Amino acid sequence: MLIEDVIKKEQERFIKDNRMTDEIIELMKENIMPFNTLMAYYRCAIMEVETKFRVLNEQFSLQYDRNPIESIKSRIKSIDGIIKKANKKGIPITMESIEKNIRDIAGIRVVCSFPEDIYMLADCLLRQDDVLLVERKDYIKNPKPSGYRSLHLIVEIPIFLQNEKRMMKVEVQLRTIAMDFWASVEHKLRYKKNIPDSEAELLAEELSKCAEQIATMDNKMEQIRRRIAAAEEEQGNKPKQTIGGMLLKNRIESGEIDLNR
Repeated sequence: MLIEDVIKKEQERFIKDNRMTDEIIELMKENIMPFNTLMAYYRCAIMEVETKFRVLNEQFSLQYDRNPIESIKSRIKSIDGIIKKANKKGIPITMESIEKNIRDIAGIRVVCSFPEDIYMLADCLLRQDDVLLVERKDYIKNPKPSGYRSLHLIVEIPIFLQNEKRMMKVEVQLRTIAMDFWASVEHKLRYKKNIPDSEAELLAEELSKCAEQIATMDNKMEQIRRRIAAAEEEQGNKPKQTIGGMLLKNRIESGEIDLNR
């Protein structure tokens, strides 16, 4: 099936599901090429930010013999998600308005081992001279009423096209394995239907308690890691340097890999 056919079928499905007005239908038809181009720019921005985190992960593996990042996931907000958010914000559905007012079209989720790694990685990212912090929301120090915990950053970075440099916004979420597990399960349960209001309220309380228990476990695991690190330092153990680590170090020192990009 050709990509044009896929796009056409997706448009028809979306129109049918959302009972869109004629005005929005015509607007989508006129702007499908600019929209696809804009989404390609966001994918490029994701690749830039993801590369930065992967380089940081390799650097810490080299210097400290451990990887602070467990996994990296990325996503682009769907067409219907973008339009629903535009309607919720009450903004015009134009390419300029969407790019200016919706900051989480491109998203990256970085899952870390320990809470301390979250702030360390965020600090390393924001110190890079081509990364501009637009907004920061710390739901770890200030959890949501539901119990949700994560560090959210909206950053702006340049992507380099054939004839121009373009600044793009990317939402970065940093959380621990435990926080990610809770958020994933809570998201699935939140959209369950046909649950009485009284039961839904009790379940929300239980989920909030689970989030507190997970936060306590995160802190205990971090304390254990610190004790292990202190014991190793006391014994005079130095991190092992692998052959791959030595090669990476040589590439960094030669300038082949620029940690500021």
